[in-house]
Amino acid sequence: MPSLHDATRGRILFGGDYNPEQWPEETWADDLRMMKDAGVNSVTLGVFSWARLEPRPGARDFGWLDRLMDLTHTHGVGVVLATPTASPPPWMGSRHPETLPRDENGQTVWWGSRQQFCASSPTYRAYAAAITEDLAARYRAHPALTMWHVNNEYCTHCWCDETARHFRRWLAARYGTVDALNEAWGTAFWSQRYDAWDEIIPPRRAQYMRNPAQLLDFRRFTSDALLECYVAERDIVARHTPLVPVTTNFMPFWSGQDAWTWAGREDVVSVDVYPDPKDPYGGQYNAMIGDMTRSQAGGPWMVMEQAAGPVNWRGVNHPKPRGLNRLLSLQSVAHGADAVCYFQWRQSRQGAEKFHSGMVSHAGEEGRTFQEVKRIGAELAVLGPEVAGTDVRADVAVLHDWHSWWAVRQDGMPSREVDYPEVVRAWHLALWQQGLTTAFAHPEHELSGYRLVVVPQLYLLTDAAIDNLVGYVEGGGTLVSGFLTGVADRDDRVRPGGMDARLRALFGIGVLQEWWPLDKGETVPCDGFEGSLWSEELTASGDGEVLAAYRGGELDGLPAVLRRGRAWYVSTLPEPAALRALLADAAGRAGVGPVLDGLPERVEAVRRGDLLFLLNHGRAAVTVDVPGTHRDVLTGARVTGAVPLERYGVAVLRETPR
Repeated sequence: MPSLHDATRGRILFGGDYNPEQWPEETWADDLRMMKDAGVNSVTLGVFSWARLEPRPGARDFGWLDRLMDLTHTHGVGVVLATPTASPPPWMGSRHPETLPRDENGQTVWWGSRQQFCASSPTYRAYAAAITEDLAARYRAHPALTMWHVNNEYCTHCWCDETARHFRRWLAARYGTVDALNEAWGTAFWSQRYDAWDEIIPPRRAQYMRNPAQLLDFRRFTSDALLECYVAERDIVARHTPLVPVTTNFMPFWSGQDAWTWAGREDVVSVDVYPDPKDPYGGQYNAMIGDMTRSQAGGPWMVMEQAAGPVNWRGVNHPKPRGLNRLLSLQSVAHGADAVCYFQWRQSRQGAEKFHSGMVSHAGEEGRTFQEVKRIGAELAVLGPEVAGTDVRADVAVLHDWHSWWAVRQDGMPSREVDYPEVVRAWHLALWQQGLTTAFAHPEHELSGYRLVVVPQLYLLTDAAIDNLVGYVEGGGTLVSGFLTGVADRDDRVRPGGMDARLRALFGIGVLQEWWPLDKGETVPCDGFEGSLWSEELTASGDGEVLAAYRGGELDGLPAVLRRGRAWYVSTLPEPAALRALLADAAGRAGVGPVLDGLPERVEAVRRGDLLFLLNHGRAAVTVDVPGTHRDVLTGARVTGAVPLERYGVAVLRETPR
């Protein structure tokens, strides 16, 4: 298989989405001049150009793209060429309304925006394959081509009749018989038993709560249906260009795709990441997405999109303060990225995203945004040969599974206040603040390479996953689990005892009597800390050690945190300082420590390959004590002992002899 290395070749790719069809052709040469000035070596073309490439069914207009491909190559800029299938032209919906998705209420989702396609539609798939085939055949040998970008941010859901037929085929392949489906879905409840496949429909609007197992399977199906579309286009371009890597861009930590499965079908794993500039822990969010994407890729990965300034889809869209764009870009490199790209090159003057920033903002070439982009490009050019292709070593893994996330989203849960992504982020934040380099893993992955494994929450666990966790601890690993874990099996069937017996034995839990969710803003006193969001009425088994108990109220004296050997269970969400301390204790017992001791507050240290990245996420200048003598790769300066960092400052150090 080709890989990101085939596109980077010892560099860090730097650039972004380029939409020249929105601009007069006479601006193109000026764009390429500015790109060269900014150190841009890669642009993504054609993401939303289907209506330009195929103005009417079967017609082709490639002349403008021919000229553009030639122009980029002349200026030494490589092209990530997109299949334009994320946004069908208006003629498709007008002539083929069966390609348009329908929502849960049966309402048509019309053209006039983007991604208005039903992934199950044979007509849509045929048109998508045809335009992809012609693109691949035309540009297969073009010297500018470095990578394929299939579609864009796959996210479409559909509940139409064609989807219903596709869903039934998917279910038949999964279960074999209707009786097996009835057993898996628990259709004895509320008289939902099916007698024939044709009776089954997607989980459309219903009178009251819908079957949670049906909802879970529909989410699985939707991820797989979109993946079929990706694989179909991937196979076309790979047939024409077997040595050119293929990707599609994930949205960050998004519920609509099982990215573990998708990543296995990609040559390059890429993501779009947009930390909120006003988020005081935006750097942690950026680190978390980097850790997750690097883990999916199994090595270097690609930032397909980020913002050079404000976005346009939050309630209030804040610009990035001076220096923050550079900090987050270099942080992504520290966490394993070999490509740092943006949406978009030039800020649009029309359309829905005209207030979404670009590398060239409305302020133009003299604007602050472009001047900062130029600095980033120059530094990445220096950094690339030093870091490209190297890996990030992590001794800590956070377990995450999309199927568990899908299952826990159902109505009828004990609390609507429990938001799975926020729970995961709280645990990752605690690890990040402790300076512990972290990876992500699926609960069925091989875990023996990690000294500490953390489970913020996995409501649904398969038998294979549970056996994997038990085997990990029995093999000498340290496991720390959060609440509401191991409750349900793969079909969302609650396990006897409210938690799988193997996990209760592993954690030293005697009986799980009841879940006690907390109201928004409510806390529960525990030994040495306050818990929030959740609590549990449970008892310890004879070999379970109570590390902290609830104090006061109905749970007074019962375990809040307990441990059996190297397995810990945390039945509430401790306040941030307490969660940091708990995980630091577990990590220390597992032989895991921070990358660098004694860091100032809001300073992050990451090792990638032989390089030490120091990243100041604070708005004040700091000095970091670093033992030994180093060379700052970005400046060439020799530093010994103390490293000054300006606000949002970054140093990239390589140790040198004294």
